[in-house]
Amino acid sequence: MTSDTTLGPIVHVVQHLRPGGLEVMALELARAQAARHPTLLVSLDGDAETTLAAWPRLRSQSDQLIFLGKKPGLDPMLPVRLFSLFRRLKPCGVHTHHIGPLLYAGPAARAAGVPIRVHTEHDAWHLQNARRRRIAQLALAATNPILIADAPHVANMVAKTLKRPAPRVILNGVDMERFAPGNAADARLQLGLPEYRKIIGIAARLEPVKGVDVAIAAMQSVPDALLVIAGSGGQRGNLEKQAASLGVSDRIRFLGHVDDTALFYQAIDVLCLPSRDEGLPLALLEAQASGTRVVASRVGGVPAGVDPVSGVLVAAEDPDALAQALRCVLGEDTATQSSPRSFVEHTASLAAMASAYSHIMLGTAPCTPRSRMPPPS
Repeated sequence: MTSDTTLGPIVHVVQHLRPGGLEVMALELARAQAARHPTLLVSLDGDAETTLAAWPRLRSQSDQLIFLGKKPGLDPMLPVRLFSLFRRLKPCGVHTHHIGPLLYAGPAARAAGVPIRVHTEHDAWHLQNARRRRIAQLALAATNPILIADAPHVANMVAKTLKRPAPRVILNGVDMERFAPGNAADARLQLGLPEYRKIIGIAARLEPVKGVDVAIAAMQSVPDALLVIAGSGGQRGNLEKQAASLGVSDRIRFLGHVDDTALFYQAIDVLCLPSRDEGLPLALLEAQASGTRVVASRVGGVPAGVDPVSGVLVAAEDPDALAQALRCVLGEDTATQSSPRSFVEHTASLAAMASAYSHIMLGTAPCTPRSRMPPPS
């Protein structure tokens, strides 16, 4: 089955393109959809040269990207520019991700006569604020999109706070070919990690909401393991000071931003997700697709993304419970452990996500083999 070439492109709109779960999801979805239909991704913020230099993985999709260089703060001319862009591109559908793109691009797409407008809510924390709720209600009324949530708890929060029917849930999906089990020894060698240590991994922005400080506190009670943290952010200095004050600095490695996260998941024994709040994090799904078990906080959309057989959920903000769960998982015989990969393949694959969204945009599910997708860098 092939795409209707008389239709204009699918256009995704995000606030910016910096390493993060929402941005990776939008990029992967655009890449998958482009295998059978023209697909573009518009970043409201930034310019191509600066953004591609800061995030090299974007180069493999540079021909899909449009940057609008939004001014800081409220930009009253941005909807006009988006209206002109949509009139020129004549997209078959515009897909906005999060509140900023909805506010600017949603009404512009409707005014430009874009026939299908989709908006995905990727988390629900902002809806707890009365002002943001009002903005979301106004933007939804001005856009009238097909509303999607990326996790059941997001759908419930949207229905509760915005006083509207619960949106359809389409779980975030990951590329099962890219994220797959591999040779742990080779992965550790490439990342400069010891071959014969138990390794706990965290892949997250170094910000308070991600709870990395909780994992560092837990390391006092997981004496034989190494904690390896892939990610950057404003809290790195504070986290390094915390590790030093607790006497665990020698068992914690900060890798900074790791572009090849597939290699990272192959190198670790368990992924730790100690977040204080979450939507449905891609790291959770990517690690499990790689055959790596997870220990995670029971917050937000996390329970929907954890394999109930091999995964472990603990209370947030509880270093003792986190340490106990990590010791348990690390102490099990790997030969008898259940792999979480099949769970992700059946519930949250990139193919399933792209099929669901393409059905909305194009009226039919894609059937192009995944091997025809351009590979990420």
